[in-house]
Amino acid sequence: MPQDIAAIAAEHFAGGCNCAQAVLTTLAEDFGLDAPTAVRLATGFGLGMARGGTCGAVSGAVMVLGLAGGGGGPDGAAAKAATYLRTREFYDRFIERHGSLACRDLIGLDPSTPEGLEQARREQRFQTICTRLVGDAAALVREMAAAMPPGTGS
Repeated sequence: MPQDIAAIAAEHFAGGCNCAQAVLTTLAEDFGLDAPTAVRLATGFGLGMARGGTCGAVSGAVMVLGLAGGGGGPDGAAAKAATYLRTREFYDRFIERHGSLACRDLIGLDPSTPEGLEQARREQRFQTICTRLVGDAAALVREMAAAMPPGTGS
């Protein structure tokens, strides 16, 4: 029986992971990255990289796409190009569903300011808005990674 990836990602988020950590940790082990390393790697991407910029759930998903098919070095040009295309596809699909990639737009305030962060916490925007975004990003990136041809990673 397939696991409900959105629910698992939401559980990670509710359990104390930031948005990027929740998405990356949910899928990291499928691509050979252990959960503790995934949590450390994604730490700085939460809260829109702590500035209300690109949504951390989006950043976590992009890291998953890199694990699924990215490459580097002198022999990684094709893998990089393919990952860039998949990343753009993810962005387009996420924007179609949610209207933006920016944390501040998605939650409706700027969490990089003390006032914005306090208001987001007081109004439980992370629990209500971000939980849905985390689950959706995890489900979408899992679907995309599953559709990738075998052997596209390096």
